[in-house]
Amino acid sequence: MNKNSKIYLAGHKGLVGSAIKRNLEKAGYKNIIGRSSGELDLTDQKSVYEFFENEKPEYVFLAAAKVGGIMANNTFRADFIFSNLEIQNNVVSAAYKYGVKKLLFLGSSCIYPKMAPQPIKEESLLTGELEYTNEPYAIAKIAGIKLIESYNIQYGTNFLAVMPTNLYGDNDNFDLEKSHVMPAMIRKMVLCKYIEDGDYEKAGKNLGLKDNSEKAVLDFVSKYGISKKDGKVTIALWGSGKPYREFMHVNDMADACVHVISNVDFSDLSKGMEEIKNTHINIGTGKDCTIKELAELVKETVGFNGDVEFDATKPDGTPRKLLSVDKLHSLGWEHKIELAEGIKMAVSWYKDQENKI
Repeated sequence: MNKNSKIYLAGHKGLVGSAIKRNLEKAGYKNIIGRSSGELDLTDQKSVYEFFENEKPEYVFLAAAKVGGIMANNTFRADFIFSNLEIQNNVVSAAYKYGVKKLLFLGSSCIYPKMAPQPIKEESLLTGELEYTNEPYAIAKIAGIKLIESYNIQYGTNFLAVMPTNLYGDNDNFDLEKSHVMPAMIRKMVLCKYIEDGDYEKAGKNLGLKDNSEKAVLDFVSKYGISKKDGKVTIALWGSGKPYREFMHVNDMADACVHVISNVDFSDLSKGMEEIKNTHINIGTGKDCTIKELAELVKETVGFNGDVEFDATKPDGTPRKLLSVDKLHSLGWEHKIELAEGIKMAVSWYKDQENKI
């Protein structure tokens, strides 16, 4: 890519897309285009084709997807598989049809088997059963990887796929119902801190309540596992706290994506293969921690002094999910933001957004 290349960033307002946009702009790329879901419905093939025909992008980052946490994935199973298949099928086929030079597809580490050997290498794909709670989403993303590989093999395209670990940071989804573990934990602990300090005005404002009384706030947060008894605030989190998870700040993820699309070709990944497969690239830190350890880090960063409990009757998901980053390192990129620093950045960003409300 050169600084004037026309770059289409699908999902430019989301967690990953907005981070890639910031990274590209900081590096001096001047011709970045994006469309909101209201402006362009990526599940509508006709609209997608018309967009590509009119705009003729040279490079594409496919960061648009229907995403959510365990509850959302398990509840809206049909939506997650159908919408994601539609989005990636339409964008990848349009990229081929209208001569895109390079496309980068973003998947998810949930593509791997639930009991894959740790750390998970790219070769573990399709070697075992998936985690049930997010199986539809994972299958859609696996289909995306295979779609890209198949276009490259049959048509000679130069499309790439990267599989990020759990991401967090600026523009994350902090919705109490639909967010992933990190943003959910940050928002809940911020609320716990307000309640601990007796600042029900801030807590009520955070929750969008018209009634900021102690009773109204505590009644509302009770369904999210937050309670107060004898002056002590307690939060109950889903699961046992024992599963291990890897977390990466989205700014690092964006930097890795720009590095890959700028420096790696499909031929580099498929060289010497008798059967071309598993050409996707894991993107992560190569480090993990337990959910309990994560909770302690967030608690300390927020300054909450109450109790954290775990509800083992709720699902844990995969016991451990640490990505091997050997391939990524061999391609010349390593992460820079460590977890403790990243959580401070994420909490600071969230509080800044709160102050703008």
